[in-house]
Amino acid sequence: MPTPKAKVLLAEDDLALGYVIKDNLLDAGYEVVLCPDGQTAIDKFDKNEYDICLLDIMMPNKDGFAVAKKIRQHSDVVPILFITAKSLEEDRIKGFTSGADDYIIKPFSMQELLMRMEVFLRRSKKMHSDQAVFFTIGNLKFSYTDLKLTIGEEVFNLTQKEADLLKFLCEHSNCILKREEVLLNVWGKDDYFLGRSMDVFITKLRKYFKSDPQVNLETIHGVGFRFNVP
Repeated sequence: MPTPKAKVLLAEDDLALGYVIKDNLLDAGYEVVLCPDGQTAIDKFDKNEYDICLLDIMMPNKDGFAVAKKIRQHSDVVPILFITAKSLEEDRIKGFTSGADDYIIKPFSMQELLMRMEVFLRRSKKMHSDQAVFFTIGNLKFSYTDLKLTIGEEVFNLTQKEADLLKFLCEHSNCILKREEVLLNVWGKDDYFLGRSMDVFITKLRKYFKSDPQVNLETIHGVGFRFNVP
């Protein structure tokens, strides 16, 4: 038996659709665990390790938002994609803030789903294989590898997305960055809903920088940002 490409946690209460997705993923070389509701998905995640999670939003016994939050309590690294018929702005924003990395809206092609999955799996694989990545930001110490930001005696655990965003800012410090440039490099695409999510993460990072007045994440109105560091 060939080694599976990755282990997938799939939570979908429409079992007819769930089995279609599962069969296609199996054909593509993935190992798949299909869960009919949110609580089952949480229980499965607690007992096993997964490389990527595909979650429906509207499910009985915990919705996709609750499952994503629970997964993020255990892991900031595993990619989470929402598979949903809901395309309302508030649902997308809620999804990103609960820990999702991306959305795919029903109906979709399996080719699109497979391509999205491969993007995130390549990204997480590269992150694990990289050597230690470390930045000094004024009085702050940032370990991208460990997802930690140290300010004096205090150590903060970052989410993967916070760390990805901060790493990109550090690599382009004191330069003007366009909003779409940040979105494409950190989120993989320039999208209105992702832009709203990015603003949430920018606000979170600014709270950390308050401890050092020399460090400033400046908004360049109508353009983007400049990460000013000494």
